[in-house]
Amino acid sequence: MKFINYIEKVSGVDIMGLLSLLIFFLFFVVMLIWVFKTKKKDFNDVSRIPLDNQNSTNL
Repeated sequence: MKFINYIEKVSGVDIMGLLSLLIFFLFFVVMLIWVFKTKKKDFNDVSRIPLDNQNSTNL
């Protein structure tokens, strides 16, 4: 018996599939909005963190 046959027997699987697709889509829409609203300076500041040695101590 194929796996799809087991899936078809589960009640409410269509709602779960639709819900998971909706959550997946909403997550990426929110992330896309966040990326476009964030200032480029903030990204540049964060990208420099590994290269800045001002806060680290050399032993």
